[in-house]
Amino acid sequence: MNLAVPKLQHHFEDLPKQAHAARLGMWLFLASEALFFSGLFTLYAAYRAHYPEIFREGVAHNDLVLGTVNTFILLTGSLFLSLALWALRAARRALSVLLTAATGLAGLVYLIIKATEWAHHMAEGIFPGGRGRFFVENPEPAWAIFYTSYYGLTGFHAIHVTVGVGILAWTAWWMHRERVGPAAAYKLAIVGLYWHFVDIVWLFLWPLFYLLRNPA
Repeated sequence: MNLAVPKLQHHFEDLPKQAHAARLGMWLFLASEALFFSGLFTLYAAYRAHYPEIFREGVAHNDLVLGTVNTFILLTGSLFLSLALWALRAARRALSVLLTAATGLAGLVYLIIKATEWAHHMAEGIFPGGRGRFFVENPEPAWAIFYTSYYGLTGFHAIHVTVGVGILAWTAWWMHRERVGPAAAYKLAIVGLYWHFVDIVWLFLWPLFYLLRNPA
């Protein structure tokens, strides 16, 4: 079985240094993304501290079941991707391709559920920027702030999931086409870093928009 190895770029001495540089680049990128989301979370915290009751009611208005199902889907996808990395390092390329594709499919299902949830909100007259009949019936400005935060944070996260699904699809096809082996596992590991980061961001969004509601 002829398993290809990654092409060594001319500006690297060997594959280990090339792999290290690639991993470092991804960590730096994720650090910048963490700063971006940290700013958004700080803004959310400031508004929630100022309008605690409206934010609790807003969270209670969101669909806890759909939010929890999406949490399960994303975490299952991360498990699949971790297993895909293990399989590739064990030279089980076909299994790795299958698990990587399954992770991408999990991301796609997440996006479909999230789009369904957004559609339900819009049917109620809840649109980004405080537009819609819901805000006419509930003129308190905090409602517009809450749902603008909701659409903004979950929207940015959905963009990251969409990018991740595309990368996973390309990675699965690349592994299938090039018949790569364990030497190329670092590339899948880098994809995994990005996907796990996306999951971690959601683990912050899940309580902020689904769990921190009014006590029963």
